[in-house]
Amino acid sequence: MKALRFENNQLKLAEIPKPIKESEAVVRVLKSGICNTDVEIVKGYANFQGTIGHEFVGMVEEAKDAPNLIGKRVVGEINAGCGKCELCLQNDARHCPQRTVLGIVGRDGAHAEFLTLPMRNLFEVPENISDVQAVFVEPLAAAFGITEQVKIVPETRLAIIGDGKLGNLCAQSLALESRNVFLIGKHEEKLNLVGNRNIETVLLKNAKKLNKSFELVVEASGSESGFNLALDLLKPRGKLVLKSTFHGEAKWQAWRVVVDEITIVGSRCGRFQPALDLLKNNLVAVESLISEKLSLTDGVKAMKIAEQKGVMKVILSITN
Repeated sequence: MKALRFENNQLKLAEIPKPIKESEAVVRVLKSGICNTDVEIVKGYANFQGTIGHEFVGMVEEAKDAPNLIGKRVVGEINAGCGKCELCLQNDARHCPQRTVLGIVGRDGAHAEFLTLPMRNLFEVPENISDVQAVFVEPLAAAFGITEQVKIVPETRLAIIGDGKLGNLCAQSLALESRNVFLIGKHEEKLNLVGNRNIETVLLKNAKKLNKSFELVVEASGSESGFNLALDLLKPRGKLVLKSTFHGEAKWQAWRVVVDEITIVGSRCGRFQPALDLLKNNLVAVESLISEKLSLTDGVKAMKIAEQKGVMKVILSITN
């Protein structure tokens, strides 16, 4: 099969054997989405070698222990746990010490014609969600997953820093919980993508006027300047949620966190079912986030496009 692989510091489209695992489902990938994490992996993040990609929708071809899934359109949670530890037994493999992560840690990913995942990781996609929409389930789950860790009520005054894909999804989904959501970014055209969704948009150059006015700030820009801006925006004893993954070391002023007694929350993967429900009920719009659609055979070109400034989501069609 064809797969987009990062090996020996080189990204290339390769021919590799179709994956077969007795204990896992085999999924024929229909479409996949290029994530900023994929871009960071090619820069050295996570020291990953193999097939990249973790956002996908596909059709189940083999599922030995779940024959009801065969022929069904699915998405898949990306963390595959050991199935035996305390976390896995509580149906949460996201922090299993032995976990593999699709296209990120120890497991070939989704920019390929086929992938395998444990049956328990798969979720059937409702009929009214298109393939393109389904590709967004993973990042939407990550965005809405903030609500698992931080209590948000209608009165919560919160800001999201970053007008990219993740910032947009955070703003849309969190605006379903709060009436006071601000999206801060550099690009007016990107800020306008949130549309009429009870979200106030603010250009970065005007953000200083909002200093010390938020209980919660989500940093989704993936930059050091975003972290420092978040500290400017937070009220004392506010909460800072870090969403971005990037390769490199961040420099920040720890004394500001101590003096203002800021709580820092790392937030990574979210649950898929709530994200599917949001899409099924048309509560979040994702199509406007798509910049390009290319074939897997143009995967290397697609990654170069995804790296460019201003580009939002790049979708790969796996079969022509």
